Amino acid sequence: MEIDDVEDEPQQPRKCTRKLDSYNRVEMARISFQRQSIEARNSVVSQMDQESIEPLRVCEGVVGEDGALTDQLLGEQEQEGDGDLMDVGDHQSDEQQQTKPGNVSDFGVRLSDEDRLQHDENLMNSSEQQSEQQHHGGDSSDSGSLLPRMNRDSSIACLSRCSRSDYGSLASLNRSFRNIIRSGELYQWRRLNGIMEHWIYFSCALLEWEAYDPIRQRWMHLPRMASNECFMWSDKESLAVGTELLVFGRELRSHVIYRYSLLTNSWTSGMRMNAPRCLFGSASLGEIAILAGGCVSEGHILDSAELYNSETQTWETLPNMKKPRKMCSGVFMDGKFYVIGGIGGSDSKVLTCGEEYNMQTRTWTEIPNMSPGRSSRGPEMPATAEAPPLVAVVNDELYAADYADMEVKKYDKEGKVWLTIGRLPERAVSMNGWGLAFRACGDKLIVIGGPRTHGEGFIELNSWVPSEGPPHWDLLARKRSGNFVYNCAVMGF
Repeated sequence: MEIDDVEDEPQQPRKCTRKLDSYNRVEMARISFQRQSIEARNSVVSQMDQESIEPLRVCEGVVGEDGALTDQLLGEQEQEGDGDLMDVGDHQSDEQQQTKPGNVSDFGVRLSDEDRLQHDENLMNSSEQQSEQQHHGGDSSDSGSLLPRMNRDSSIACLSRCSRSDYGSLASLNRSFRNIIRSGELYQWRRLNGIMEHWIYFSCALLEWEAYDPIRQRWMHLPRMASNECFMWSDKESLAVGTELLVFGRELRSHVIYRYSLLTNSWTSGMRMNAPRCLFGSASLGEIAILAGGCVSEGHILDSAELYNSETQTWETLPNMKKPRKMCSGVFMDGKFYVIGGIGGSDSKVLTCGEEYNMQTRTWTEIPNMSPGRSSRGPEMPATAEAPPLVAVVNDELYAADYADMEVKKYDKEGKVWLTIGRLPERAVSMNGWGLAFRACGDKLIVIGGPRTHGEGFIELNSWVPSEGPPHWDLLARKRSGNFVYNCAVMGF
């Protein structure tokens, strides 16, 4: 070749270099995946270390080992003259990019759009047609093995260690990933193997819900609830159980339950309890929840209780409590359900006792002085003006927020007394306890609220880890929003 010929094609060495770099990256990803596959096959799935398989490397392995998808990426790069190999989190079809312009996510980059849940659902839906075409065209990426060279259980074990925030991106890879996420099988595996993430769901505007991921520090909007004005203005209770968020309220002549599914990112209604009610106490433990007390539409206070199973979406009537009560609170502690405080009797008397339900013996036991107490209210202030007890359980220890004195209390189970242990966050103000959320979130206690301001306000999420010492609140997040929390629930999955 003459010198003139070389000068006429100055771009050829650069193209070769780019292609070599791309293929080198693919080989590195394949080697990394093979090492992880060997480790996964040689280990017992139930005893796998939670940190042994990094989510990003699992997904890189899928792309590196799946020749069809890798070749497709390289082919597109060569056609476009781009020498950089894209990560799987950055790769989307043209149809997906047109659907969500400027909002492409990867496993390590935060979305600029707050509608993360809707984005995940769009990824699932927009990839449906693409996956169908790949399946009929003989694409090997939709095989039943999920991950190449790994059996199904080992594949699920790897995927279960990916963050929930990444599930939308995983679902966009192929039909197998999408089906295992939407079926709920992946969440069941996580629960059985003790892999847990907690998201905080709350409503500061009627019919609108938001979610916050404390790990990734992401805000997400849920789809708006489609309901009538009667439900919108009614008293509502909320409960997170399994992969569902339940919101209880009233329509014109009956009680109604709206159910949000994490698997489909959508709301449905029509489910009914055996004895519909409102103003009850409730708590969840894994895929089950217990609702106790409350009142019917005519105002009659109930002593009945029901157990809900989110896996079967069925209701079971439990034995009646010792006392009827409404506007009470519920928690699970030491494997038992507790209903605390509330109002009972024909004279709407404030109850200071609690009751313990043993799920093994199916019996209730009354516990005196279990309610943390209420503020000193004048004779003109009715009992119903104050919120139910703000209580939460972390590591089988019961805590309460005293909204009147802005204090945190801890329950001494042996002495059956409440002890003051510190202060609440200064900005956590409320209206007789209404508008303030006090919840357990894994090993943390969460306080959600904001100062009363004129015009547009803001909401703050503060957290404290009880195992680390006396209350010291850290600001998790803050955003402009209504500063009155109507409902709040924490979902662990």
